[in-house]
Amino acid sequence: MNTKFLKNTTPFLAAGALLLGGCQPDIDAPKVDKGSADFTRYIAVGNSLTAGFMDNGLYLEGQQNSYPSILAQQFQQAGGGEFVQPLFNQANQQNGSGFLRLTGFDATGSPITTFVPGNAGRIPSSPASAPYTKFTGPINNLGVPGIRLADIQTAKFGNIQTTPLNAATFNPYFERITPDGSDVSYFQRVKAEAATATFFTTWLGNNDVLGFATSGGASTTSTITRTDTFTLKSQRIINVLTANGAKGVVSTIPDVTGIPFFTTVGPRLKATLVANNVPGLVIQTGAAAGLANSTNRKQIATTDIRDASGGRQLFTLTGAPFVSLIGRPTGRPWRFVYAQSGQPAAGFPLFLAAYGIDTLQALGVTAQNPFPSAFVLDDVEQGQVNTATTAFNNALRTQALAKNLAIFDANVFFTSVSNNGFATNGVRNTAAFISGNLFSLDGVHPTPRGYAAIANEMIKVINAKYGSSLQLVDPNQYRGVLLP
Repeated sequence: MNTKFLKNTTPFLAAGALLLGGCQPDIDAPKVDKGSADFTRYIAVGNSLTAGFMDNGLYLEGQQNSYPSILAQQFQQAGGGEFVQPLFNQANQQNGSGFLRLTGFDATGSPITTFVPGNAGRIPSSPASAPYTKFTGPINNLGVPGIRLADIQTAKFGNIQTTPLNAATFNPYFERITPDGSDVSYFQRVKAEAATATFFTTWLGNNDVLGFATSGGASTTSTITRTDTFTLKSQRIINVLTANGAKGVVSTIPDVTGIPFFTTVGPRLKATLVANNVPGLVIQTGAAAGLANSTNRKQIATTDIRDASGGRQLFTLTGAPFVSLIGRPTGRPWRFVYAQSGQPAAGFPLFLAAYGIDTLQALGVTAQNPFPSAFVLDDVEQGQVNTATTAFNNALRTQALAKNLAIFDANVFFTSVSNNGFATNGVRNTAAFISGNLFSLDGVHPTPRGYAAIANEMIKVINAKYGSSLQLVDPNQYRGVLLP
């Protein structure tokens, strides 16, 4: 090596580098401006989507990647303040309520999942279950999984001293952020936090229709909220959020029939039935009891099962373990459905009798053993879901416009994702289960990448409405579904 050359040329190279450095064009960092918004104290109001729920559980990773958390980080570049979430402890509660994990695929390509037990229960003998460890200080993220707009003024909603843990009027996630013995409602909690808030996002109302849909319209408790109740409660929550002059974003409700929970099982079942020349199925519909000759039996053609070629009938992800039993005498799906009721096992024969079920008959091909209603959202039930969703979104848009607030039209966004997917920096994402990377393993809630995409959509409407110049995040920096 010619060291002399190096010794002689190094000073020149160094000088050249300095000159080149001096010639570098000035590249300004993107200008971030708050516009007419004030992000000093941001609060987020909502349900599981706001809390960061994913993979059928609320756990630390999901909380850390919630869309409000992502938004707050972008707000902080424009004067936003501290954003406190009721996080589960990293050291020994990170599994939260527990969650699903993908462990592999079977011979047919169907995913195999396992449930990771929770570790945030505050009763030492039952660490995997509610009630969960308390977090009762001031918080900015008021997302409560499972809450409906219909619930927001329910007293004792988080008081385990007066309300049973399994009562429909009790919510363990609200109990977690509520002081012991307090009868305060969610509305009152929001009102207290809103008194000092300068900016808000609100995304409530999904569960007022989602519970009915995911139960296949078969639940007597998960019913669709009345439109007049929804309108009144949404008006009250928006009024209280704006009472102090805060600006914010109101989100609409997505069309739930386009999410993987409803679009994954049907196409595969349809292909199997077509391959075996099975012309159709007998399903149960609705929640009412009735014998084999009652109106809760319904025949559907194989061609009417929804896939890319058409069809209307949707099969839920919950029913995936049972579709392979169609055509065989079995009572397994009925035992599963009955177990969800929480009733004593001794009552199972009476349950079968009330619904006219003969488990010695072939499942799904006879009226004596139809495919359970809990696993099918049929065309009539979809009509009920669509009617309610339209009415609820009309109410939300009307109230947002009356208060001159930004609107994130989640219905339009998720419909577009369902139909076309979307690409970011050359990476294509879709609404497909697992491979699409936007929806987590429960088929309902987003992955961290999905939450990042939602945060971006909200930033767009904030910038447009309030003249801000908040920067978008790169969704590709957030994970999709974790493969084993």
